[in-house]
Amino acid sequence: MKNILIIVTSHCNLFNTDNKTGLWIGEFTEPYYEFIDAGFKITIASPKGGDPPIDNLSQLTENITASNRRYQDDLQAQQALMNSLRLDAITGFDYDAIFLPGGHGPMFDLASNETCASLILEFIKSKKPIAAVCHGPAALLKAAHLDKKILSGKRITAFSNMEEKLAMRSDNIPYYLEDKLKELGADYCSSPIPFIPHVERDGLLITGQNPLSAGPTAKALIKVLQKN
Repeated sequence: MKNILIIVTSHCNLFNTDNKTGLWIGEFTEPYYEFIDAGFKITIASPKGGDPPIDNLSQLTENITASNRRYQDDLQAQQALMNSLRLDAITGFDYDAIFLPGGHGPMFDLASNETCASLILEFIKSKKPIAAVCHGPAALLKAAHLDKKILSGKRITAFSNMEEKLAMRSDNIPYYLEDKLKELGADYCSSPIPFIPHVERDGLLITGQNPLSAGPTAKALIKVLQKN
């Protein structure tokens, strides 16, 4: 049975506001059930372990999806997320793929987390797939600082500058993720229309642009794992 490591953020604070961020819950629940329904095993980890913060905006009625509703009735999934393992206790050898959901939290903690970066580099070296969606690709930044080759010339997508401005949090974040990926040599690609599903795959690196891309990104990862 394939074992997928889902790495979520532990960070909740934004700049210049009392509003909080964290994990965008739909970017966890959509992939989680795609993986579970495909027969994969899931392990959840975060920098601090335990119960990760959830972005309140992701739980508003207009952002609730079928997978969110399924999660609300799934005590096993809730317990798994609330009891995420500490990232520094993870051994990469035990897993077949990494999936990184977004929310703005990863821009603050996973983007500079050396343990996460080391795991990413280990998976790349071992030719294991890595998938990330929305702000999840921020976790690639530290890895690219350690090894520039991992992003250089790679077709990557992530939450775009335009989407960031439309989300009205651009004054509350440390940088634009699109710009950072480009600075590190990525061939950044996005949909010409904001907030519609968009997925890029470059070898074993799979990225999704925004929350609506979470399910399609997970499906793309499943295809890679089933082929391998």
